[in-house]
Amino acid sequence: QVQLVESGGGLVQPGGSLRLSCAASGFTFSRFDMSWYRQAPGKERELVAIAFSSGRTTTYADTVKGRFTISRDNAKNTVYLQMNSLKPEDTAVYYCNAVLFAGRFWGQGTQVTVSS
Repeated sequence: QVQLVESGGGLVQPGGSLRLSCAASGFTFSRFDMSWYRQAPGKERELVAIAFSSGRTTTYADTVKGRFTISRDNAKNTVYLQMNSLKPEDTAVYYCNAVLFAGRFWGQGTQVTVSS
């Protein structure tokens, strides 16, 4: 079955960096776009970035553009989110997402906390 397993979250000081990973299984990873979303306490889940299936095209929310980089390794069935210059407002649970023919799938989420 489809599984998305995130890792790499944690506590970091403002200005710091983290790299999130999402290991995918149960589908042909290279054929589908992969996304990262986040949800802060009391707020709706929002799109952070998309890595399209080609691996060459990406898109970002304006709030993270220039600071976050999404990438994918189709050989490893893994999508990454490199987060630099982190701000307290980046604090949220980050989710990996795939929209397949069978529906939309989510990972369990990984907590990112940016605080001094």
